[in-house]
Amino acid sequence: MNTKTGMLSLTILILSSAITMAAELVNQSETIAITGDSITYGGYPLLMDAYLNMCDADAPVRVVPFGWPGDSLASFWGRKCGAQPVMASKPTVVTTLYGMNDSRYKQVNDNTIKWYKSGLQRMIDTYKSNGVKTIIIGSPTAVDTTTYKPRNGLDAAAFNQSLALLTEAARQIAEQNQCRFVDLHHLILEVMQKAKAMYGEDYHVMGADGVHPSSNGRLIIAYAFLKALGCTGDIATITVDMKKQTATATQGHRVIDFKDNTIQLQSSRYPFCFKGDPTSPNATSGIIACLPFNEQLNRYILVVQNTPSHARFKVTWGEHSKIYSTEQLAQGINLASEFLDNPFCKPFEKVYWFIVDKKCKWENRQYMH
Repeated sequence: MNTKTGMLSLTILILSSAITMAAELVNQSETIAITGDSITYGGYPLLMDAYLNMCDADAPVRVVPFGWPGDSLASFWGRKCGAQPVMASKPTVVTTLYGMNDSRYKQVNDNTIKWYKSGLQRMIDTYKSNGVKTIIIGSPTAVDTTTYKPRNGLDAAAFNQSLALLTEAARQIAEQNQCRFVDLHHLILEVMQKAKAMYGEDYHVMGADGVHPSSNGRLIIAYAFLKALGCTGDIATITVDMKKQTATATQGHRVIDFKDNTIQLQSSRYPFCFKGDPTSPNATSGIIACLPFNEQLNRYILVVQNTPSHARFKVTWGEHSKIYSTEQLAQGINLASEFLDNPFCKPFEKVYWFIVDKKCKWENRQYMH
């Protein structure tokens, strides 16, 4: 059996529209308020903002973060980023992530659960009465099984059992009010177990203190909320017919040219890009081996049809190349997961830091005056 190797090159001409979209958020009708404590303040809203405005939507979405260190359902009502400013942003969607401080890092009892449920119910009632269309209730997260230091006589395993009780309470309130529910607690524990098996016990998922996640844990939380928002993950499908010598692309992308087995593609919708050393908790590139982010939220697919039987093709994207079989290409390969270092990485990072700067300026206006 003879096996031939062909060549296929993909050139991306990236539009600046994602930066323009981020700059024009105030003109959009969809506003997502992301509420929570210091875990929310710490960074996953930035990842959600980046995804929603670079990867998911052809029209931008306004994402407003309302994380406050030390916050709980009891303290939410009387501070600068509590109920009043949340409502002032006129959100159409609100996400919540509370419970860590509500537990007071102690063994959860019936009274704790009662007050937690009462606080969630009051929050839901307030949002509904102010016209919020969609409320997404996030459960408490989990603490890291390696880095969390025992408090109040509870080690990580015991405290996670307490957080599981609050998770069930959040689920019940969400179901009673027909709100969407995100079980962050059990998802984090599942991914954490896989990650520590892969990278070692010292690879923390919920931060060096066991509570506040680094980039890896933030991506888990962002993933869960993005799924709850209904994001499909269909970033692009690029279809090449080698017999007809044609190339087409889905919405958000336009084939500029296809000749000599080279595709020139103009894109305004980005795949989500990852950064850093995969073995570092401060990177997003390692945790994706334990989380179906690319499979479910980041499908940038290349399909090649009508290739010679038993042929193999060298696919080049940016500075990197890989070899694929005819069968693999006919089924479709996810370029976003196959080429983590790709031509979108630098423009993605540029827009991401634009979003970070926007968040910092907004917080200064909101909280410092």
